[in-house]
Amino acid sequence: MDKKIISILQDEITRQDNEHNFIASENFTSEAVKFYCGSDFTNKYAEGYPGKRYYNGCKHYDELENYGIELVTKLYGCNFANIQPHSGANANLAIFKAFLDPNDTILGMDLSAGGHLSHGSPANISGKWFDNHFYGVDADGWLEYDKIQAQALELKPKLIIAGASAYPRQIDFKRFREIADSVGAYLLVDMAHYSGLIAGKVYDSPIHYADFVTSTTHKTLRGARGGMILWNNPEYTKKINGAVFPGTQGGPLMNQIAGKVQAFSEASESSFKIYTQNVVEMADYMCTIFIENGIKLTTSGTDCHIILIHTGDKSGREVADTLESEYNIVVNKNSVPNDSRNFIDTSGIRIGTAAMVTKKGANREYFKEIAINIIKVIK
Repeated sequence: MDKKIISILQDEITRQDNEHNFIASENFTSEAVKFYCGSDFTNKYAEGYPGKRYYNGCKHYDELENYGIELVTKLYGCNFANIQPHSGANANLAIFKAFLDPNDTILGMDLSAGGHLSHGSPANISGKWFDNHFYGVDADGWLEYDKIQAQALELKPKLIIAGASAYPRQIDFKRFREIADSVGAYLLVDMAHYSGLIAGKVYDSPIHYADFVTSTTHKTLRGARGGMILWNNPEYTKKINGAVFPGTQGGPLMNQIAGKVQAFSEASESSFKIYTQNVVEMADYMCTIFIENGIKLTTSGTDCHIILIHTGDKSGREVADTLESEYNIVVNKNSVPNDSRNFIDTSGIRIGTAAMVTKKGANREYFKEIAINIIKVIK
């Protein structure tokens, strides 16, 4: 084994052991998930789908993928799934490939309001191919559904995207369905941040409202890094599968798929529901401490694992750097609604409780100590 790589790995293990990880989009996998990601499943090409592979010797990969689809459709209560996307962004790209033409109109959440790059940002491929428009939030950070409805009626988009990377509250998926229906648009829900909480039934599910649901598999779901697509309408199946392979990807990463399948299995256990309950409970508990100490929060709280904290006189960048250097607390700088600073400095930080609940459980004293240290740095 290369000694340089071993040295880097050991340093990273030490970092993960010693630092307090409050990055909202990260988590710690089980040893079983890590085992499958490094297993002999990595040695085979399995282009295509179960029963329709382009290479011989794929019978066990058919079994694995079919089992994963069985688990994930039961977990989320949907009819169909594709678990091959290499990432959540790839899953979104496949939906665009399947159902949109270049220059079609998309209405998604603005990046500065808490949306994601792959929802039409000019910096992303989705922002180059389509006529992208964006909805925002009010001064306190809440989605304004009546304004989104008005935008939809004016724009007549072909696709509306619901879902966010920095929105701390429950998204009203039923209302988004009504808005999409009012203009004849498809509804895509990107539940990447909330997918584990939805599996644990502590955050409302979009499955019965969206035409298609995309997600990563490694955030609150705690699985191998990758993506997936879920849907109910059988008429979409051929388009979606064809858009993933060969439309936007080559061969699936079967070792990563094995890690996803293990995560679906773990998320089906009662202990996973307890974990998701603790994630939301600890986030709400930290919000109480922040508010009691005069710290401003977007929407004054949370319904999930995400807390968006205003950093006042200090930039989010400065606060994040100080937390890491002085307290070994890792967060990310993040824009807040109507941010007066640029995206490099920002006026806020985003934290999430999922990773450290995985490590610490519902340890109220631990999460209180972290909150107090964040308050010290901001003040």
